[in-house]
Amino acid sequence: MAVAVSGNLRQDLHGRGQRLTPQRQRVLDLFERTGAGHHLSAEDVHQQLLRGDSRVSLATVYRTLRLLTTMDLLRELELPEGGKRFELATENDDDHHHLICVACGRTEEFESPEVLQAGASAADQFGFKLLSPRLTVRGLCPSCAVLQGGEAN
Repeated sequence: MAVAVSGNLRQDLHGRGQRLTPQRQRVLDLFERTGAGHHLSAEDVHQQLLRGDSRVSLATVYRTLRLLTTMDLLRELELPEGGKRFELATENDDDHHHLICVACGRTEEFESPEVLQAGASAADQFGFKLLSPRLTVRGLCPSCAVLQGGEAN
């Protein structure tokens, strides 16, 4: 997949009057190595690139993540407190949903045909054209629930 995506990335960037820089390629390669279903913040990406001996600034990582998201190569997840995580875009992105801890940002994926059906039904009921039936559920992970004096389910 890396070769095909890289080739498309090069073409897409060229069409936008930009070029495929080594930094952009390294960010995309990191997500391809990490695989679908893994959610990384800009800081995570920056730290992993630095550990891999890639010299890239955090500002460049942010710009690259924004660009790859607009090109539909990455998907952006909004986290509590304004944080963001990114994941590799896949053909079946709408088949999974996210459960996010509002305290620590832990993100888990889950599948639910009922959610997909509910989204389609609601769109039909109100005359909407359904673009994405993805659901984001916010809660407390077991560790954070215990820290906050509550019970983990």
